[in-house]
Amino acid sequence: MTRYLHRGLLASLASLTLAAPAIAQERFKPAPSDRLIASVHAQAGRDGSLRTLDQAWRADPKNLDAALAFARAVFVLGLRQGDLRWFGSARAALAPWWQASELPAHAYFLRGLVKQGFHDFEGGLRDIKQAIEKDRAQAEFWSWRFALHLLLADMNAARQDCEEIARLFGQEEADIYRAVLLYRTGQATQAIAKLQRAMDAPRFKDPGSQDWIGFHLGEAYRVAGQTPMALATWDRQLKAQPQSHLIRLSLVDLLNQSGRHAEAKKLIALDTATDALLMQAVIASRGLKDGDEARLAQLLDLRLQSQAQRGESLIERPKLIYLIAYGKDPAAGLALSIDNWKLQKEPPDALLFVQAALATHQPRAAEPVIAWAQQTGYTDADLSPLIERLKSHPKWNGGSR
Repeated sequence: MTRYLHRGLLASLASLTLAAPAIAQERFKPAPSDRLIASVHAQAGRDGSLRTLDQAWRADPKNLDAALAFARAVFVLGLRQGDLRWFGSARAALAPWWQASELPAHAYFLRGLVKQGFHDFEGGLRDIKQAIEKDRAQAEFWSWRFALHLLLADMNAARQDCEEIARLFGQEEADIYRAVLLYRTGQATQAIAKLQRAMDAPRFKDPGSQDWIGFHLGEAYRVAGQTPMALATWDRQLKAQPQSHLIRLSLVDLLNQSGRHAEAKKLIALDTATDALLMQAVIASRGLKDGDEARLAQLLDLRLQSQAQRGESLIERPKLIYLIAYGKDPAAGLALSIDNWKLQKEPPDALLFVQAALATHQPRAAEPVIAWAQQTGYTDADLSPLIERLKSHPKWNGGSR
């Protein structure tokens, strides 16, 4: 199974961000071919160089096979680097078939991936379902469908996906998805045991599987309140896969939350930091009082202003963190959270939504989060106390204070 792509979905949800080099560079503009890296064999599971795939597509842009090969390679690279320009490259390659209603299974699948990369989650899910209708034997199709069902908080559909995965690909495979569903429905301890077994299973010893399972194991530890174990898991994975944006961001975020700001900032290369990592650097500098906070905050603000001037419509988590958790403009953050929640329902989004509602003294605005938590059973050490604060707020029952 192509585990890297599924892991990549989590990266895209965690942070669809700009890889820093130039603020003026449009984030959705395809990267020029002279910037292409030498090889994507490890990332995309395909022989040959990215440059070769790019040249083959450009030589015959109406050739679907060439377009799919290039689009898949750059999409995976964008996930790995947290750079939306690669998503723009994938979108450009698929442009002749963007509205097509009859495609091969893998074309539906890849178009679905690119759609969800641009936050068209419903459209992405429709395409991936079309891919499954045409070819039910591709494990990665089911993997992404499961992840999108989770993002949309359709837990019943995600549970059905687990059972189909078990039937088609075996219980050992399905147990990983069951574990993810467990920690997303308030049963993190049971999830940890399943994920630990998966990490030790011989069939999952390849680097991609270890990274993918390791992310979920760390997240299950975090949700269970076992912060030292989460940090140790992600630290180990980052040493094994230092290019993983998802693992690095997860580790840095939790280090900052734990007050270990110096360790967090040490893991961020500021000259190439994505928006998400730059936001964490700002938080680390604030905690350290190292005199660098204002400069880094200004750099992030310039990036966000540049995005606004270009009319980009994606609501991305770094911006929500900047407005809400960092405190730049909680009211604006609340308005964005309300819109964002209509698209995706993930624990980090829930936490920011509640924080914004509390900061602006509008507890009822975050009622959808409480409904989601009740529906799914999700709980963690950060979100649950804030939900209780919402319910005990004087304005929750119509008070004026």
